[in-house]
Amino acid sequence: MTLAEAPKVRADAAPAETVLSVDGLTVSVATETGLRPLVQDISFALKRGETLAIAGESGSGKSITSLAVMGLLPANVRATTGAVRLAGTDLLRLPEARMRAIRGDRVAMIFQEPMTSLNPVMTVGAQLVEAIQAHEPLTRREAQARALGALKSVRLSEPERRLRQFPHELSGGMRQRVMIAMAIALRPDVLIADEPTTALDVTVQREVLDLLRDLRREMGTAIILITHDMGVVAEMADRVIVMKDGRVVEEGPAIRIFDAPREAYTQTLLAAVPRMGERPAEEPPPPRPSVCVLRDLTVHFDVGRGLLGRATHRVHAVEGVSLEVRQGETFALVGESGCGKSTIAKTIAGLVPFAGEIEIAGRKLHSQADITRAVRRDAQIVFQDPAAALDPRMRVGDLVAEPLVIHGIGTPPERHATVEALFERVGLSRAQIGRYPHEFSGGQRQRICIARALVLRPKLIVADESVSALDVSVQARVLQLLKELRDELGVSFLFISHDMAVVDAFADRVAVMFLGQIMEMGTRAQVFGNPHHSYTRRLIEAVPIPDPGHVRPSRERLASEVPSPVRRRDDPPRRLLLRDVGGGHLVAEAGPG
Repeated sequence: MTLAEAPKVRADAAPAETVLSVDGLTVSVATETGLRPLVQDISFALKRGETLAIAGESGSGKSITSLAVMGLLPANVRATTGAVRLAGTDLLRLPEARMRAIRGDRVAMIFQEPMTSLNPVMTVGAQLVEAIQAHEPLTRREAQARALGALKSVRLSEPERRLRQFPHELSGGMRQRVMIAMAIALRPDVLIADEPTTALDVTVQREVLDLLRDLRREMGTAIILITHDMGVVAEMADRVIVMKDGRVVEEGPAIRIFDAPREAYTQTLLAAVPRMGERPAEEPPPPRPSVCVLRDLTVHFDVGRGLLGRATHRVHAVEGVSLEVRQGETFALVGESGCGKSTIAKTIAGLVPFAGEIEIAGRKLHSQADITRAVRRDAQIVFQDPAAALDPRMRVGDLVAEPLVIHGIGTPPERHATVEALFERVGLSRAQIGRYPHEFSGGQRQRICIARALVLRPKLIVADESVSALDVSVQARVLQLLKELRDELGVSFLFISHDMAVVDAFADRVAVMFLGQIMEMGTRAQVFGNPHHSYTRRLIEAVPIPDPGHVRPSRERLASEVPSPVRRRDDPPRRLLLRDVGGGHLVAEAGPG
């Protein structure tokens, strides 16, 4: 069965009937001092074919609400009051055996990170068949046919082959499509999508949103969309609930919420959303000295083994990239996963071998061995996940001071004074220096990582997706901090991101990458205001617009995933030449479109 073949609505359904209602739901966690509410007095009704967005920052209670609906709350968390009714049945009062029959069949859920939801030791096909047979009395052959139809419905390339593959063999976008296929295979009444596009590239995000829209239109499925991305809310939602600290602060039609928000929190949330094209044109700065220059940078990884143990294939992660980051500027690298952005960051940090030349603060480097401790002092890196970048066993003050210890800079009192000054500079207090990473929010942990990167007074900071996982308001505060540091300290940023709106708000110059090569490069105004390459235009067109009234023009749907950078060793890719179309605006002569 494909989406096109699915019934518009179930036979017993009226077009506007209420399929799910939540009344006075309160969810509490058991603590040593008693029950503490996490979500309080939540109420809403969901109609067939409707999309309800639940928006808010991390910790607002969005996901806890959805887990309560699914009956998947942790052992120490339970619904203390209220009701969750599906076709008149209160799901909160059902025993687990009956709830298990409903879960996946009548109410399905797509989680944010598909790798934590898919079994890594089972093929995609086996997992789909298992889910289908758990709810419907089908033979294995019939379940396999249903699974294949579900993969075709989500427009996954080579669906027959995907059934035989394991989750780790698929890209992030492919895995998310598998999760959607698993959810729709049983044609549920309600689909809960919990941050389904947060970690996806902008083009893959566009495909996933299109799929959800198709599902709603062609199968009559009601969708609860949980997200902090207000652009996604504007494009998908009929109605919006805004949550803060476990409570509903505002709700209403999407158009009203965006056009005339009543609550200060909603207004702050919307004001923090980056919007492409809103940044005014700026005069180009005078010529500045270079801090980092890449000349014909190439990074390859050999994979596969032939009969004699020789590599048969090669990953062309970075293929002849040349660029220049100047003092006090933000140079952004944008592109989809696998284009080589993060590989360039790791190369500058000395983490992978390379060919070509890297020049940092006047030092020319021709191999990984040339990247010495002195070079690393001038080029620091801030990673995407601050929780993974901070040792949970160390106090944050010691983590920030650690680079000073490694480089033998200052006495213990001098180091402590430096750490105190940096904490205040990044918006944290001196009293927090003795705490551990788990005692901070995601935005605060990222500020700690920024302080650690600044402690050696580097000339270049490589920010690798450093704000992509943050709530929109936290993201705005961190970006403002980076701008202030750039202006006050003269530090340069190599800013790596797949979020085009964030790049438009923050960057001075931009390079668009695809499969290890640069497709277009120039000032922010040149690349985003007058894109010449078809790939750049495709990326820009896929950016969600935070305006419910915006009508997105129809475009051809992509039939396959981004091509792979893995090629046979005897089949290297063609190097693309960049031509100047005026004012230093460089465009590849040919390439993907």
